[in-house]
Amino acid sequence: MDGNNHPGSRGGFGGIFGGAPGYPHGDLAGVPLTGMSPLSPYLNLDPRYLTQDSEEFILPTGANKTRGRFELAFFTIGGCCMTGAAFGALNGLRLGLKETQDMVWSKPKNVQIMNMVTRQGAMWANTLGSLALLYSAFGVLIEKTRGAEDDLNTIAAGTMTGMLYKSPAGLRGVARGGLAGFAFTSIYALYNNWEHIKGSSTRLSL
Repeated sequence: MDGNNHPGSRGGFGGIFGGAPGYPHGDLAGVPLTGMSPLSPYLNLDPRYLTQDSEEFILPTGANKTRGRFELAFFTIGGCCMTGAAFGALNGLRLGLKETQDMVWSKPKNVQIMNMVTRQGAMWANTLGSLALLYSAFGVLIEKTRGAEDDLNTIAAGTMTGMLYKSPAGLRGVARGGLAGFAFTSIYALYNNWEHIKGSSTRLSL
């Protein structure tokens, strides 16, 4: 058959089952490869498709690339509750062992220690969770009101949280709570911007 003399049928049935291509290298020597990139010898895939020059996630129209206070509120509240529960459980264990040190190790002693652990854990989880809830609510409200997100929102939210949490203690309690919230959030803001402040002072000294 004269079909065996054509370059395209050079591989026979091998071309059907993935054998070598039917054209010899000499026939492709003059074919220009402009616009083509080499394929990976392992994946048989154009490497350009594996290179990510932009973000690998899609944001909704008008959304920020960083999380806002509303998104961080759930993490803050949950983290504070778990931290409070863990700290309260350890504190309850310490208090329970201290109060029952004169008792013989028995079932009543175990029950008393467990009661102290659960009571202290629940109390501290409730306290820190309530503070985190108030702080997050004030932070979101101030952010939406000002239309900006900066350390001023953090300090204002902390101050208002302390004032509201200590409001049952009267004006003196409000003042103490506000001062405590202002101090804690100011220290946090200073710690958050320490590298920036240090870099600015270094540039000014030069």
